[in-house]
Amino acid sequence: MGKAQKYVLLGDATYPLQDWILKPYQEDENLTQRQLQFNYRLKRAHSVIENAFLRLKARWQILLKCDDCSLELLPTLVLACCILHNVCEAHDNPFNEEWLEGTEPTELPKPCQPAPAAMEDGRAEQVRELMCQYFENCGEG
Repeated sequence: MGKAQKYVLLGDATYPLQDWILKPYQEDENLTQRQLQFNYRLKRAHSVIENAFLRLKARWQILLKCDDCSLELLPTLVLACCILHNVCEAHDNPFNEEWLEGTEPTELPKPCQPAPAAMEDGRAEQVRELMCQYFENCGEG
């Protein structure tokens, strides 16, 4: 895209627009087709992430009951599960769909109200516009 960008996180409408947080355009009747496509792709990416976490929790069900784990150990536990999960995936260790039966998608707490406009970064709109343009030019996927 011609602009260096280290990373971006996906957020929803309640997060402030920052140059490192991609959030959808506000849904209204004034959105262009390109902006609607951008929002659609962000939703698709978000669902892929949710599915990945669901599979991770299903394979390593200790993550479902981390409430009996010390807070100091929790990051190491999650990292170990991620590494082991990736090793299993890399070695074609089959994922058993039955594991999903005891696993529900977790709705993480989110702010109730959209972030105030004052929290938004002016440069962030340029990043979102570049990403919107990129999605438009890279075709369906």
